[in-house]
Order: sequence, then C-alpha cells, then structure tokens
Amino acid sequence: MSISKDLLAILCCPETKQPVVTADPALVRKLNEAVARGALLNKGQKPVVEQLEDGLVRADLKILYPIRENIPVMLIEEGIPLDQITA
Repeated sequence: MSISKDLLAILCCPETKQPVVTADPALVRKLNEAVARGALLNKGQKPVVEQLEDGLVRADLKILYPIRENIPVMLIEEGIPLDQITA
C-alpha cells in the first residue's frame, strides 16, 4: 500500500499538527504481533483487534495512525501509542 506523495504532504497529526510519514514495515509487523496477542490499545484505550495494513507515524515517533482499506484513519482516539511495543 502506498499513499500518494501529494496526500502525504497535506496529512498531519490531528492532535499536534506534526507531519506524518509512512510506517516502516518492521514496525507494522511488531504492532501486528501485539494485536495478535491482544496487547495493543489505541489512544481511546480500546483494544486494537484488526491487523494493520499499514500506518502513518507522527514525526516524534510516538503515535501511529492506522491505514484501513487504503484510507488513513486520522482520528486522535484511533492513534496507537508506540510506547506499548519494545524496541
């Protein structure tokens, strides 16, 4: 899955307005492992139950916004705090 450069250029974190970049595939794999274990929560404190296709990472590397069916989900409560996974 790839997001057009034009769309990526205008997207930003809805909370902090920081730019976002496409997530590294290794990060998406780690997150999907946590989803499979039932060990991943979003900012709304709800369990993430669907495997991630891809994601957009905030510039400070603290939040990932999921991409579902090729659509970035840029809602604050849907963001996934990355401090839940080990480096």
